[in-house]
Amino acid sequence: MGLWDKIKGEFIDIIEWLDDTNNTMVYRFERYQNEIKNGAKLVVRESQNAAFVNEGQLADIFGPGTHTLTTANLPILATLKGWKYGFNSPFKAEAYFVSMRAFTDLKWGTKNPIIVRDKEYGAIRLRTFGTYVIRVKDVATFLKNIVGTDHRFSTDEITEDLRNQIVASVSDAIAESGIPVLDMAANQLELGDLLKKKIQPEFDGYGLEIVKLRVENISLPPEVEQFLDKGSSMRMVGDLDRFTKFQVANSMEKAAQNPGAAGSVLGMGLGYAMGGAMGGAVQGAAQPGPAAGGPPPIPQAAPFFVAVSGQQTGPFDHAALKLHAQTGKLSPASLVWRQGMGTWTKAGEVPELAEIFAGAAPPPIPQ
Repeated sequence: MGLWDKIKGEFIDIIEWLDDTNNTMVYRFERYQNEIKNGAKLVVRESQNAAFVNEGQLADIFGPGTHTLTTANLPILATLKGWKYGFNSPFKAEAYFVSMRAFTDLKWGTKNPIIVRDKEYGAIRLRTFGTYVIRVKDVATFLKNIVGTDHRFSTDEITEDLRNQIVASVSDAIAESGIPVLDMAANQLELGDLLKKKIQPEFDGYGLEIVKLRVENISLPPEVEQFLDKGSSMRMVGDLDRFTKFQVANSMEKAAQNPGAAGSVLGMGLGYAMGGAMGGAVQGAAQPGPAAGGPPPIPQAAPFFVAVSGQQTGPFDHAALKLHAQTGKLSPASLVWRQGMGTWTKAGEVPELAEIFAGAAPPPIPQ
């Protein structure tokens, strides 16, 4: 520092701060040995407050306007320094400018999924993120509890802790809201307001106010989303039995035009058989059992797996195997296996399958 700069620094006439950043919350006015001239002008702009600190103790706070620094408007500082009849020489004190504007577009989000309990799906994991807006609410609390002696305090120094405070309250806010998981996307505004009210008491300890908090996204784990998509697809299909029959008929028509599609038809036959088995199970559940005086269910034969082009297909029940034998998709030479068999065996050599080949269509003539 040059001699002239040093001399000017000892007798400051104007104390002001022009903020050229978008994230500075507090700025300590720099001057040589902290000396301020008696009668100096303090310029506090709109969206600013200025606070004087003497030897670590917070003294007077000024709002927007131009203030002449005398003992008349520095009552606390005058008391701390023991001025009884005013002062004429420069005095030492630290001047902090606090930005009172709103700091926008601050991010928050869950690093890891949080577990919430939903009435319909039980315990479920989800991720969520959004933005929030803050501003200084209590200058004294903010300077004492957060800033300390930092000469330039920015939002970068506190947003990590604020984000953790928000995330820590998300689970409780969702639980208190009572909003089902599937309806949260349509109630993000309500959830954001509830989260804001829940977190504000924590921010009061920092001297900060949450002006606005937005929930921008709530997402479920990929496997849960796939399950929900399948459920939606099934509801759109409607009558599963009619849909399955349509799919089987359509595949058989295509297979007739493509002789190499036997495996596909066999697979569709499995789907049809499974659909029929599911329907039969539902109907069987509705029939009276032995406890209600009805007959016991008819025992079913063990299903068989069938080897098609070196690939395992099935299992198929007796009715499905008989259908494939009639259409020529299953022959006595086809390899089959079921629970209890030691190895794959030709269908014609399995006693349980002997009757399904009686009257079956002969195999196709080799070309």
